Amino acid sequence: MGRVGSAGRLWLAAAVLGCGILSMGRLNHGEKVPAHAPLAEFPIVLGRWSGENVPLPERIVRAVGLDDYLNRIYSDGSEAPVTLYISYYGGQRTGHTIHSPKNCLPGTGWQPVESRRLAIPMAGTAPLLVNEYDVARDTAHVLVLYWYQERGRDVTSEYAAKFWLTADALTRDRTDGALVRVTTPIANSGREIGPAERRTTEFLRIVFPHLVKFIPN
Repeated sequence: MGRVGSAGRLWLAAAVLGCGILSMGRLNHGEKVPAHAPLAEFPIVLGRWSGENVPLPERIVRAVGLDDYLNRIYSDGSEAPVTLYISYYGGQRTGHTIHSPKNCLPGTGWQPVESRRLAIPMAGTAPLLVNEYDVARDTAHVLVLYWYQERGRDVTSEYAAKFWLTADALTRDRTDGALVRVTTPIANSGREIGPAERRTTEFLRIVFPHLVKFIPN
């Protein structure tokens, strides 16, 4: 496949966003969202990990238009903790869409050091592809893994997420979806991400099979 120039990419992005706006306008009558369990029922014990809820301020929940969310710190008493954050939208209309960590993290002072895609092997299914970010703020250093879990798809690209949002709005009358994000501290000594990556990927192998109950396919 030939390479697309900068002008072509901009045109494609504009076309996708334009179609998205049109499709959102068609959905004022309501959407078909399959039944699913509330995130408050997500297991608080996952293998060796035990969780503690960290509620978000209500003004933040209202400002970003969340329909449901989970913000929970899991620890096993021996290693650094892992934070699981899931933001769920029953419908994504103009102004009420999933917020990309690419924008949110710098907005709260976290600056990216490195970014890459990471494939996490999963038992009995294809590997889970996630975005892996190494971010820093002052002396703190954190590893962030995230992806979009939307209507049966695991999506890493913001452009792909918008494409499928538009396609599913038109063909399935659905725009529900979620962001799944996992964070954990990176030891400042040498800033080696190896232990943090091992910890988060091990954790996600336990988390992933549970998601289907809470985020509809």
